[in-house]
Amino acid sequence: MSDTTAVTEAEAESVESELGDGPAAEGADKPVESAAERIARLEREGDIAADYLEGLLDIADLDGDIDMDVEGDRASVSIVGGKLSHLVGAEGEVLDALQELTRLAVLRETGERSRLMLDIDGHRATRRSELTRIGTEAARKVAESGEPVKLSPMSPFERKVVHDAVAAAGLRSESEGEEPNRCVVVLPAVSQSA
Repeated sequence: MSDTTAVTEAEAESVESELGDGPAAEGADKPVESAAERIARLEREGDIAADYLEGLLDIADLDGDIDMDVEGDRASVSIVGGKLSHLVGAEGEVLDALQELTRLAVLRETGERSRLMLDIDGHRATRRSELTRIGTEAARKVAESGEPVKLSPMSPFERKVVHDAVAAAGLRSESEGEEPNRCVVVLPAVSQSA
């Protein structure tokens, strides 16, 4: 955890659930895997997820192409093409549910919890760009005014993106409130004279 971002233990667990970025202790009993083994494992997760999602698309009689990739330490699967906006839902709720179902399908096949990220019709990529802009703009306002800025409530995924943007701008942020109304507060830089 960087000193520019304050996150409670409960929020870290929530982000871990959403992003799969939890403490290393979760896999502390596992042997260290090589880069090739990690990539092979993540590609297998992507293949399992793609098969599961293809089955769902067939059942729903929907068209869409499935793209798989490995990004960092997670498999990334995207469904593109066709008319898929209803699979995203209002504010991404349907997308989040499909991601969890897909992660469960991977868990069922591998016996391992997946950090797989699902995107549909570019929704997450677009939202990440938008949230980065919001975090950067809030940091600019705080740097100019010296006053904290409280943002609208966000999901754990959204808060993580904003925290990262604020930290990249050299300021600090923290989350406050209870789900589903938990939000990011962007704070001025710590004064050296205080």
